[in-house]
Amino acid sequence: MSRAILALEDGSVFEGSAFGAPARRAGEVVFNTSITGYQEIFTDPSYAGQIVILTYPQIGNYGANSEDSEAGRPYIEGLVVREFSSIASNWRSQQRANELLESHGVPVIAEVDTRRLVRHLRTRGVMRGVLSAAGGGAAELVEAARNTPCMAGLDLATRVSVKDRYEWEPPAEPRFNVVAYDFGIKRNILRRLAQTGCRVTVVPALTRAEDVLALRPDGVFLSNGPGDPEPLRSQVEQVRALLGRTPVFGICLGHQILGLASGGRTYKLKFGHRGANHPVLNHLTNRVEITSHNHGFAVDPDSLDPSITELTHVNLNDHTLEGFRRRDVPAFSVQYHPEAAPGPHDSLYLFDDFARLMEECRGGR
Repeated sequence: MSRAILALEDGSVFEGSAFGAPARRAGEVVFNTSITGYQEIFTDPSYAGQIVILTYPQIGNYGANSEDSEAGRPYIEGLVVREFSSIASNWRSQQRANELLESHGVPVIAEVDTRRLVRHLRTRGVMRGVLSAAGGGAAELVEAARNTPCMAGLDLATRVSVKDRYEWEPPAEPRFNVVAYDFGIKRNILRRLAQTGCRVTVVPALTRAEDVLALRPDGVFLSNGPGDPEPLRSQVEQVRALLGRTPVFGICLGHQILGLASGGRTYKLKFGHRGANHPVLNHLTNRVEITSHNHGFAVDPDSLDPSITELTHVNLNDHTLEGFRRRDVPAFSVQYHPEAAPGPHDSLYLFDDFARLMEECRGGR
């Protein structure tokens, strides 16, 4: 078995066995606490520019298939696990997870003490790193990690966005016409919108508000995506131009963009939220929802004007803002993923809320 090295910018070095592609990749090193759903994590465009540590001890045991990918290819820069299974045992499996990553040039390091590594990142904060399954000395890789661009200030959403607009498979009886901005959109979001009765047109991240309105949408959806929201000035400007002219619903990066378009600010979290078990309090219902997260930035609640915004959701782990809605125009957003595949599904009602908002606004025209 060949060896691999993960080197962090603070000089920490972790050695293990190499899987996946014999490659060297750099990025921000983050961790995800989900127990299942590794293929969805591999292929989520929100992970562009990041090396992902999975805390669940065995990864790859149920293989991979063509239906569970959130995009056409993996977007993670590299993968760090305790044990990478050599066996794929599941009736839906079409290939081994190792083969999926190898075919797309993604290196994997296994036999790492992921508990120690995650505790290190929780204490110090996420940091830049290099994962090499293609040789290189520890000192060289540490230096390469220090020369990797920081996530703060990076516009990755434009990089991963679709280049041309397209139509998602419509429902049998479409009720609404929705335009979805692709900042790194996940396929399951599109499925959920379609299940809610939406005919969805997906447009590139830099699409002008006028071009969106020319499609005569009943509503506009702002997707998830990678990177820092602050550099997305053009996207924020277009969303600001849409507010009050059509209902808007945002998820994850879309939530942050709506926050910026509403006059707020964003900031980088120490180690982010990535996992499928985050408790979020819904202030509107006073119920706690178990939610799926994948983000390293958050909206500062104190930066939002309470005369035009209402804070609707809060994270019970660290009290960060998880959702708000506008008082003056039909727009709302959440930081987490109500469409989460494989789950949890406590927050699927948000797609119905979007449908009701579109229905109300259409009736008032």
